[in-house]
Amino acid sequence: QVQLVESGGGLVQAGGSLRLSCAASGRTFTSGPVGWFRQAPGKEREFVAAISWSGGSTYYDISMKGRFTISRDNAKNTVYLQMNSLKPEDTAVYYCAAKNSRIDSGTVNTPDEYDYWGQGTQVTVSS
Repeated sequence: QVQLVESGGGLVQAGGSLRLSCAASGRTFTSGPVGWFRQAPGKEREFVAAISWSGGSTYYDISMKGRFTISRDNAKNTVYLQMNSLKPEDTAVYYCAAKNSRIDSGTVNTPDEYDYWGQGTQVTVSS
């Protein structure tokens, strides 16, 4: 089994930055992507970003507007989400998810495509 643990969330003022980490343990996967999703109270889970196993391909929801950057360090079994210019509407629980095989690039924003999920980390942006 694969375990995913998110960290790095917290309280930050609008305009500030946070870097989230998703650390994986268990079996190493060589072909599947890792995605970040978020969920605010009363809203459905939404796609934030995803990255291929090699790191050569990244994907972002259009609403991120270039403020977020996803990266990974396979040697450390960790995926990162750098969040800059944070806004109050970014407040949510952020989850990382992993897939154990390749999927089409057009489906990386679909939660049902992923096999493993972390427990989430809270990000709160104050105004």
